[in-house]
Amino acid sequence: MSNPMILEPTQPADACVIWLHGLGADRYDFLPVAEALQTSLPSARFVLPQAPTRPVTINGGYEMPSWYDIKAMTPARAIDVDQLDESADLVKGLIEAQLAAGIDATRIFIAGFSQGGAVVLHTAYVRYPGALGGVLALSTYAPTFNDEVQPGDTQRATPALCLHGDQDDVVLNAMGRSAHDYLQQWGVDVQWREYPMGHEVVIEEIRDIAQWLAQKLA
Repeated sequence: MSNPMILEPTQPADACVIWLHGLGADRYDFLPVAEALQTSLPSARFVLPQAPTRPVTINGGYEMPSWYDIKAMTPARAIDVDQLDESADLVKGLIEAQLAAGIDATRIFIAGFSQGGAVVLHTAYVRYPGALGGVLALSTYAPTFNDEVQPGDTQRATPALCLHGDQDDVVLNAMGRSAHDYLQQWGVDVQWREYPMGHEVVIEEIRDIAQWLAQKLA
């Protein structure tokens, strides 16, 4: 992973949002969203990491920015879990850098779209032992959530906001709902937002994210 893009706030930073792009995109993908959110969150730093470029099996082995390889789409996605763990550990490193910079863990949020969302869900509820300010899971799914894995007490203290389109034909709405239901089952403070959209991001969704972040940072 190359050095992340860091968007410093206009006021002294006392919060941070680490935001992961989706498959085949890059760290610039959510720069406009970060800039828009910073207008209402003037003390929040945004960190936009870049996924490594590697072959993706479902795309014929074509190399593209990818947080992990996807080997098959059916019946559920078959993925390279070792690469998912590596990406989660990179996110953990970014979290630790913000802690070292003086940002409290309760004011650090990890966000991700699509494949990036799968990484942040895995990071927060499987790999990272501590509690965070929250998770933003956009148009995504949780490939490692199952009956054999349960989040610990500290991990369950991390709230989540799951956002999904009702017409998403890339990551089916039911896959996102399943991740939400899993977190709800384990007592996580998790909310669900649904929009009349496909596999994308819309203005109404960004407004909801800004409101949720503002409430958590109040």
